[in-house]
Amino acid sequence: MLLRGFCSREIYLLIIKYKVNLSDDERQILQAVVQKGKNAARSQTRARILLKAAEGSRDKDIIDALNVSPSMVAKTQQRCVEEGPEAALKDHPRP
Repeated sequence: MLLRGFCSREIYLLIIKYKVNLSDDERQILQAVVQKGKNAARSQTRARILLKAAEGSRDKDIIDALNVSPSMVAKTQQRCVEEGPEAALKDHPRP
């Protein structure tokens, strides 16, 4: 079964699918984040997730290619759709 090894929260996040659509300007900004290498590693990983999602890659392929958790992929896509790609690159403040 494909979902073996995932916790219930990760399964829930995989079921709710967010479609990432990027403008050309947004795509260029994310590519610059990845290429410059001066940003935090988390931001670069999130930028890679968004670029792959916008290309139409499946979540499972993104998870395998970038060696990230399903929840990271789902949360990054969700934040991009709800708040925009720049907000998706940053951590929310901790309470």
